Amino acid sequence: MRYIESFREGERISEIYLCKTKQVAKTKAGKSYYSLLLQDKTGQVSGKVWELSSGIDHFEPMNYIQIEADVTSFQGALQLNIKRIRVAREGEYVPADYLPVSAKSLDGMYKELLGYIGSLKNEKLRALAADFFVNDADFIGSFQKHSAAKTVHHGFVGGLLEHTLGVVKLCDYYCQAYPVLKRDLLICAALFHDIGKTRELSFFPENDYTDDGQLLGHIVIGVEMLSEKIAAIPDFPARTASELKHCILAHHGEYEFGSPKKPAIVEALALNFADNTDAKLQAMTELLSADETGGWIGFNRVFDSNLRKTTEI
Repeated sequence: MRYIESFREGERISEIYLCKTKQVAKTKAGKSYYSLLLQDKTGQVSGKVWELSSGIDHFEPMNYIQIEADVTSFQGALQLNIKRIRVAREGEYVPADYLPVSAKSLDGMYKELLGYIGSLKNEKLRALAADFFVNDADFIGSFQKHSAAKTVHHGFVGGLLEHTLGVVKLCDYYCQAYPVLKRDLLICAALFHDIGKTRELSFFPENDYTDDGQLLGHIVIGVEMLSEKIAAIPDFPARTASELKHCILAHHGEYEFGSPKKPAIVEALALNFADNTDAKLQAMTELLSADETGGWIGFNRVFDSNLRKTTEI
């Protein structure tokens, strides 16, 4: 298979890809064309179908499609000028080739995450964590397969697990460096901070917002999920429950970033820093790894800056 990451300008491509999105648009002259987003496990590429004539069979978003196309460049990014399309037949493709997957071992990361749960000293918090990550088979399966975001960062199978583990590790370091932090509370907050994404986003290959994701968002969903589990644990301390929920509610840090609350306790502040650090550094990593120019990548709205790779020493 010819993967998207290997495309070079000027090449002719004849291959099967997953059509993530399909939009009908019009040129300035009023002529209709298709704007597509194609995907395989190595990335995504925009495609344009300028001539809607014979050779372009009917297809829908989320279909696997066989294309013939020329690789071109537009505003510094590769793009496909698609000449022919047909829907791929079952047996012509392997779905796993089209799903981006974490480069790290999912089993290894999950085992490491369970180690942090085992290190919790507070009996109630350890029981709460176990109710999710040890005893709830449906949650475990969903958590391991989900991405951490639709795009931006960790947008791949295992992304939610990889991001959560990254945040837990940062929080564990913070606890060693800043004794003011209550480790059990912070580690649990890190474990739970994005559990709502298992219901906010659909499974791959869609990896898109669900109705609850659009209406509620992962922060509210996550607090609801926590409340359900906490209610089933006898004599769970009310103050601890409130502090843990507050950490989830405040982990985006600012109202303009979708946070219902701003951090009011030190653990919530630490969680916000850890979440932002892991998300931003992963987002930068993905941007830099996708660039082949070695120069300036261009303006990025997430970082509000023009970006480039660091000079080799």
